[in-house]
Amino acid sequence: MRRIEAVLFASVSPVSREDLARVVGQGTSVDLLVEDLVSDLDGRAFEIAQVAGGWMFRTRPAYAPAIRAAADVGDQLLDLSEFDVAVLAAVAYHQPITRDGLKDIFGKEISRDLIGRLHARGLIGTGPRFPRRGAPYTFVTTEQFLVAVDLENVRELPDREQLEDAAL
Repeated sequence: MRRIEAVLFASVSPVSREDLARVVGQGTSVDLLVEDLVSDLDGRAFEIAQVAGGWMFRTRPAYAPAIRAAADVGDQLLDLSEFDVAVLAAVAYHQPITRDGLKDIFGKEISRDLIGRLHARGLIGTGPRFPRRGAPYTFVTTEQFLVAVDLENVRELPDREQLEDAAL
């Protein structure tokens, strides 16, 4: 369990079950060890979160204001406009999608700058080339996107009915 804790503590991104199995040995139940570690950390300011196909350490949300007050974390905030978030959501729900596909959704051209901002923040990446003349790039969400929105995978995105019920 402590080896798993050390690996998760040292990693800046989620660590997969397969990687943890190499640390503790095949045949050892990674899930049970992680459960024990989660129990061991109960009541602490940080937790083990299951996101993006793996586990990672993170501070519990209740302590976010204290961290913002004490540390210079301004650069780590996403600081996205409402339209940036809408484009990111369109990519998440329709991936892989081209800029033309985004234009069809929003009824206007999506700037390369906006795509570049989302890409620079690590929230989207390039997907497979679209199979048509000119083979335009497609865009897909990244592991960083899953971490930022606290999802294990994109299948956990709320469906349209849930969004409509929440008036979003």
